[in-house]
Amino acid sequence: MAREARPRPRPPVRLAATVVAGVFVLVGVLGFVPGITTGYAELTFSGHTSGARLLGIFQVSVLHNLVHLVFGLVGLVLARSVAGARGYLAVGGAVYLALWIYGLVVEHGNADRTVNVLPVNGADNWLHLLLGFGMLVLGLLLSPRAGASAGRLDQPIDRP
Repeated sequence: MAREARPRPRPPVRLAATVVAGVFVLVGVLGFVPGITTGYAELTFSGHTSGARLLGIFQVSVLHNLVHLVFGLVGLVLARSVAGARGYLAVGGAVYLALWIYGLVVEHGNADRTVNVLPVNGADNWLHLLLGFGMLVLGLLLSPRAGASAGRLDQPIDRP
């Protein structure tokens, strides 16, 4: 009697990384769409002088949009494995927390904002804080425990 192979469900950490990465790709693309990005005529390559705002809220530039695209594409590749997905979410979360701190320093510690290569404003700072914690939580809490399914006697490989 032949048994049909059932596809294994995607581990939650891989699904979360795929969704997060997909959102970054979408945001990167939307940053180049006039109308969704207000002040599109004021979009600069980089720096704090860009007058473009994604959804009229988040300050963006060409470089900022490209970073979102690349970060999302890398995430889609890494989400193909549990270890890659976990690393993407955990390291990405740490990077976004660092960007939050960078944004605070740029916004409050640099009067002329000359070091603001990736344009950030108050809305960006709050978003970076939420993304950082959110990605860290997803990466750490959704990751399978080491050895959680290895060697389990209650679900032998040759039985349903």
